[in-house]
Amino acid sequence: MSTQSGYRHGNRAFLQALLANGTLTYKEARPIIAAIINADNSGDPEGSECRPDQITEQVFHEYIDKASAAASQFDYEIRSTQHQVTKERIFALVNTTSDPQTQLATIYSPEELSFIKRVLDAMFEKFNRPRLESLCITEMQAIKLARPPRRESQGDGEEQSQTPIDRGLKHSEVENVLESLVEGGWFEISREGFYSLTPRALLELRPWLIDMYNDPDAEPGEWQRIKFCEACKEIVTWGLRCADPDCTLRLHDICQEAFWRSRRGTNCPKCSRDWTGNHYVGERAITMTEAYRRGRRQSGGHRSALADEIVHEQGGDEESEGEEEE
Repeated sequence: MSTQSGYRHGNRAFLQALLANGTLTYKEARPIIAAIINADNSGDPEGSECRPDQITEQVFHEYIDKASAAASQFDYEIRSTQHQVTKERIFALVNTTSDPQTQLATIYSPEELSFIKRVLDAMFEKFNRPRLESLCITEMQAIKLARPPRRESQGDGEEQSQTPIDRGLKHSEVENVLESLVEGGWFEISREGFYSLTPRALLELRPWLIDMYNDPDAEPGEWQRIKFCEACKEIVTWGLRCADPDCTLRLHDICQEAFWRSRRGTNCPKCSRDWTGNHYVGERAITMTEAYRRGRRQSGGHRSALADEIVHEQGGDEESEGEEEE
């Protein structure tokens, strides 16, 4: 089965489906493409019904290629990446020109945008240190960021009179924004209650994240906040790290088998230290610690409280100056 040449109504329908979903996998796209083909053939009395299992990867990629070519006229392109946990390949429609603040400004208020930036700063700065690279946040940790630091929200002199005061968000508004970010495909939430960036967000925000959080003047091999898998070169927010806190080698779980298969031994190729396989990037940097697991076993401890304890132990416990009681 092959698609017809040229850009047709069915190709427009597929692009609209991708735009509506934000991302698609091959599995998700098969029934969509089958429905499109059946709609195109509805006027043919001799046409047979197309089943989703008849949609091959070749057909899928033909639709992807035509959709990407059409979207490029409007500063969009379709990019793909593998989910760091499930390994499933995900295709996303990515804006190639505007920054995240411009895109989100059509959905969120200035106060909500400021809150989202504080959450990203927490993920990639406060909860991303040489000794603890969790790159995620709990709801309670996000609520502590509901209001900006006092010096920022109060302003100073003439500047205060010219700039609108950011009074922050209510706790209920924080919950609504987090839920909206999940529904919009920017954040995903794990079973343990940690929010992190989705594959689509990492694809779309990659240049912005590097520009915002990495030091362009850093020496080669120097620790940076945005790090890349040694094998696939994509950003790592869930994976494995070298046992040496100063070493920058990172691997996705889904990449490590092929990576080590091509090498003799399992010594880190950057620092030569033994690769243990039990030093983590992402929420497991918290949840796989003995302190976290002990707390869960002994008292069914509150996940956010346990996460805060681990962060405190690892020296990332600066309190948000914007935290206030409702």
